Amino acid sequence: MTPKVNFQNTNSVAVTAFIICLLAGGIITGTTQRPLPAIAGAVVGIYLLYAIKVVRQWEKAVQLRFGRYVGLRNPGLCLIIPIIETLNQFVDQRVRVANVSAETTLTRDTVPVNVDAIIFWMVWNAEKAILEVENYNDAITMSAQTALRESIGRHDLHQALAEREMLGEELQKILDTKTNPWGITVQSVGIRDVQIPVQLQDAMSREAQAERERCARVILGTAETEIADKFAAAASTYKDDPVALHLRAMNMLYEAIKERGSMVIVPSSAVETMGLGGMLASTALKIHD
Repeated sequence: MTPKVNFQNTNSVAVTAFIICLLAGGIITGTTQRPLPAIAGAVVGIYLLYAIKVVRQWEKAVQLRFGRYVGLRNPGLCLIIPIIETLNQFVDQRVRVANVSAETTLTRDTVPVNVDAIIFWMVWNAEKAILEVENYNDAITMSAQTALRESIGRHDLHQALAEREMLGEELQKILDTKTNPWGITVQSVGIRDVQIPVQLQDAMSREAQAERERCARVILGTAETEIADKFAAAASTYKDDPVALHLRAMNMLYEAIKERGSMVIVPSSAVETMGLGGMLASTALKIHD
């Protein structure tokens, strides 16, 4: 009875060797009219089908002999003794990404938040990752969730919102310390989103709006005070210097009528103060083309 083949652990090299052995046995059997070469070819083909393994470039394979760990197989083609030896697990040593979510976690100032984070991690020691922890993928995810909740609980809401980079660095150090004995390193942690309740968002929006309005009123009051000081200084200057006052009045008049077609009615008292004469009650000034 032909043993059942686990095609998940087979590869194109092993399948090719299996087919070649079957064809070679069939050809020899056809020329010699004896079934023995076909049987031998089938046996050798089945052996190679289980014995030939291929480890990909980014992996390392754990080799067991009678259930005992004997070492790691590096990338490339390798041969094992079927039944006696097995390549039990292939460890991917590339950088991997894990999405972590801490739902309804209280900050230090007792505000419920939902935080999503991304963790970049990799296996730097395949032997430890296999022998020290049963399922390092689940271990990383659960450890990250726990550490994220602990980190959020040690910070206020404004820190979680404004200092995401600091929060990610702290979380990365906590996780890296925990996972290093497993042969796993956490390279970085990024905080994707911090969600707060809708009612609190509205309250924070109103608070920000009130703060901006207060700042605007303070700025306006400061400007009014500075303008009043400047006017007082100018009045003091004009009081002691009539010529400067006349020049200023003439400049204001020019600014008012410099647009084409403009007309300004100037009281006679203003004309007299500027030394232009007081014969008329009013003077109409117009600029023509």
